[in-house]
Amino acid sequence: MQLTHDQNKFQQKTFPITIVCDAITSPANVGGIFRAADAFGAEKVIFCGSLLPDFGKRMQKTSRSTEKYVPFEFSETILTTLESLKEDGYKLLALEITENSTPLQQLQLSKTDKIAIIIGAERLGVSEEVLNLADVISHIEMFGNNSSMNVAQALTVALYQVTKCIS
Repeated sequence: MQLTHDQNKFQQKTFPITIVCDAITSPANVGGIFRAADAFGAEKVIFCGSLLPDFGKRMQKTSRSTEKYVPFEFSETILTTLESLKEDGYKLLALEITENSTPLQQLQLSKTDKIAIIIGAERLGVSEEVLNLADVISHIEMFGNNSSMNVAQALTVALYQVTKCIS
């Protein structure tokens, strides 16, 4: 028998994972990011950029009200945000396909690591400036014709792998 939300036996847990969104504004993606952050116990989401994300009905429908539970904040400048996280001891993990990125399943993390997962804008990905600040650049291996995924879906895959590594 399928369990309802109230019947599941999942242990609630928060991980030292902050999600840093670089110029992500799509309501569906913002909602998906909140939902993934809640599902995998991320401590916070930071939306960076000069445009605020759309928190309208589409976002609320996609998030299933998780924006009410997941702490979040806004920052105009991602570089300042990342430098601050680095000073606070976070390892910066950029989720992007580059010449030097490593497959996500080869990620080596310690149980004591604090992680900031950086995800990029829908069309542009993670900028070179941000990639230069990252401690680790990792990608999701894909086996079809396409070389990219929806940002919220990619985040979900990354959160699954990161929580496996640090729990």
